[in-house]
Amino acid sequence: MDSQPLEHADNNQTDSVDVHETKALPSPTKSQAVDQPRGVQTLKLPASVSEYLTHLFERDTSSPVSLQEAMDRTVNATMARVTGGLSPGGLAGAYADWAVHLAIAPGKQAQLLEKAIKKALNLANYASFSATGIAQDASVPCVDPLPQDRRFNGEAWQKWPYNVLYQSFLLNQQWWHSATTGVRGVTQQHENVVEFAARQMLDIFSPSNYLLTNPELLEQTEREGGLNLQRGMQNFIDDFERTINGQKPVGTENFQVGKNLGVSPGKVIYRNRLIELIQYDPVTEVVHPEPILIVPAWIMKYYILDLSPENSLVKYLTEQGFTVFMVSWKNPDVGDRDLGMDDYRTLGIMDALNAIGEVTDQPIHGVGYCLGGTLLSIAAAAMARDGDERLKTLSLFAAQTDFTEAGELMLFINESQVTFLEDMMWEKGYLDTKQMSGAFQLLRSNDLIWSRMVHDYLMGERASMNDLMAWNSDATRMPYKMHSQYLRQLFLNNMLAEGRYTVDGRAIVVSDIRAPIFMVGTERDHVAPWRSVYKLNLLADTEVTFLLTSGGHNAGIVSEIGHPRRHYRIATKKHDDRYKDPDTWFAENDTHEGSWWPEFVCWLKARSGDQTAAPLDAAKSGRKPICDAPGTYVLQE
Repeated sequence: MDSQPLEHADNNQTDSVDVHETKALPSPTKSQAVDQPRGVQTLKLPASVSEYLTHLFERDTSSPVSLQEAMDRTVNATMARVTGGLSPGGLAGAYADWAVHLAIAPGKQAQLLEKAIKKALNLANYASFSATGIAQDASVPCVDPLPQDRRFNGEAWQKWPYNVLYQSFLLNQQWWHSATTGVRGVTQQHENVVEFAARQMLDIFSPSNYLLTNPELLEQTEREGGLNLQRGMQNFIDDFERTINGQKPVGTENFQVGKNLGVSPGKVIYRNRLIELIQYDPVTEVVHPEPILIVPAWIMKYYILDLSPENSLVKYLTEQGFTVFMVSWKNPDVGDRDLGMDDYRTLGIMDALNAIGEVTDQPIHGVGYCLGGTLLSIAAAAMARDGDERLKTLSLFAAQTDFTEAGELMLFINESQVTFLEDMMWEKGYLDTKQMSGAFQLLRSNDLIWSRMVHDYLMGERASMNDLMAWNSDATRMPYKMHSQYLRQLFLNNMLAEGRYTVDGRAIVVSDIRAPIFMVGTERDHVAPWRSVYKLNLLADTEVTFLLTSGGHNAGIVSEIGHPRRHYRIATKKHDDRYKDPDTWFAENDTHEGSWWPEFVCWLKARSGDQTAAPLDAAKSGRKPICDAPGTYVLQE
């Protein structure tokens, strides 16, 4: 990867909370006596093994580790390649907690036995009526699928024997849910892990996943004479070859950044070792004096907010008379392993604010998306503490500040799992894109794994690629130190919400922020659940406008004008208004049809000056553009 020239010297500051690690002990000198039991000789490693281990424990340049710790980390990293990054220790601990408490709960055992007998009798009764076709009114299904489970909706599934197969599967699923939940004494974290693991195992054996037990697949295979299986085999071979060769999914070649993605015209006006700052060209004769700085998440590429021209938030904002700046994060490699959270704050947000300050002296509308919103909250709290008033407003899209209920991702967040991930990252220097995407796929295995396998490999069909799907396949790596600190300080210890997160050695609190806040949650977000996003109302001591929109973590934010089946709710809480819990808020606020983007623009305009200023020009300020948008960092693989 070619290195880029730096615009300014970097201040490579580190966060006040170090990565969890053990320091190396000093070796004894000749003058120090070292007791050895008689008859025991010191173990001498072969030179090749010794050199390899020395290379391993010197790999972490931020702090040396002992030989013993290097060996432990290496074993864990090797194991992680087999388990897909899931900690066997964490899973074993959860199962042990559940199994021990279930073993000493005779009442729960009796209840489960009773449920098993009742379900077996109900299934036998249902099967007999279905097989004979007598007394159809009596053959009512034993259990209905969950509303979001569409695997058995087809008419073919209601015929014998396939109706019995899927009813048996759902009854098993229901029983295991009862078995893994509600066991007295089991911690909530362990209960969630065991229930999730049981659900994943059961989904493997769903009758919808196999040709001989899926009536819809059998009908299609008979109708097409097996051509669907032939196409499916070719699809599998294509996907396998692409995976082996490190290529992106089929169809992504039709979507290229700078050609039909991320094409809003602009210039890169600043670059350092971590970001490029893009200033987009104005499209109106006059603009609001206050510019917008967008800080996207660094887990994916920035152009989700500048996809195709018809669904680009950047294009929409410039058309409304705003000057937009965008942070484009570098795709880190092993050389960036020691970049921490504070480096992302200083090199990312603070350097961007300084660069914008050379273009205009107006206050700035800060906009953060996902992890970028969390980091922007940290930066805003630190700025408020220090009397820095450059932020006019703060807008947070699907961004969390309190991580106590951070959704199903918390299944992968405990001491054992975080340590396991740290060891995996320590070996490489970063978290690989495949390891992160695998965790997200597990959270929605029905939709992202099994249903896709059936659709692509058994039905022999391909879902047409679109711009959002192409963007989703363009992931980035995350540096070892930053991701370790992010998981420990925010997810594991919730330090920001509890006022224990430090910047420059001093604690920051969200309640110091005085800029008005606009925050967006999405109804079906499994990454940042909207009730978790809503918790900012408990932390902020300023005006907060909360908007809840339809859709998920990505599609809910990319909600262009005219997008079908879009709706939202919105309400503003003054700084002295009483708090309302999220369910009360939801019940009290009516639904509005359409995109939420116009509401956001109205909110920004109400807090901006009149459109009388000439468009901002970086060149006139003495800052010469480096290159055209979308820049170079976004193109890094």
